[in-house]
Amino acid sequence: MTNPQHDDAGSPGGHRHGVGGGLVSGLATTARALVRHTHTQEYPDVRPDLPPRSRGVIALLAENCTSCMLCARECPDWCIYIESHKEEVPAPEPGGRPRQKNVLDRFAIDFSLCMYCGICIEACPFDALFWSPEFEYAEFDIRDLLHESDRLEGWMASVPPPSLPDPGAVEAKEVGVARTAADKAIAAYEATLAKEREEDRPEGER
Repeated sequence: MTNPQHDDAGSPGGHRHGVGGGLVSGLATTARALVRHTHTQEYPDVRPDLPPRSRGVIALLAENCTSCMLCARECPDWCIYIESHKEEVPAPEPGGRPRQKNVLDRFAIDFSLCMYCGICIEACPFDALFWSPEFEYAEFDIRDLLHESDRLEGWMASVPPPSLPDPGAVEAKEVGVARTAADKAIAAYEATLAKEREEDRPEGER
């Protein structure tokens, strides 16, 4: 019994396609590709023009890190490793109490686990982590993707400066609070200076 979905040549749907038709169709596709403008970049001879907010790699500003562990706790991949110790800081003035501060011993990120979500950068309250547009850090061994602080600090040189604020945007509340506090501090300082000058003046000039 003959299948109605196939013709005598065995082609589905009853359509007959010869070798010549397929060859002509392929040559037409090739001809269209030859005359079409190409967008291929000759990497690495031509470096790509990346947008300013590209997520290439995470850079570390170690001097801002307080070892608070917020970034490591918030990381969904647990790819951030931090080690620190406490040191006692003597009191700046006689009679004051000494304080303790965290000293960073190790800060490493395993980029074989990182999914570049940026949560660690957003969670850092001291601006110690930044996005760098660098992307050429592939390794032959996956174990070499565990980068220590020296490598992360080296990427800070490629971090672009922050963009200027939109002049038409509404001022953030934090900026107003900081400006008010600064004005109060300046006024208190100037009042203290004026009082000291008044006390230093001779009795007859007061």
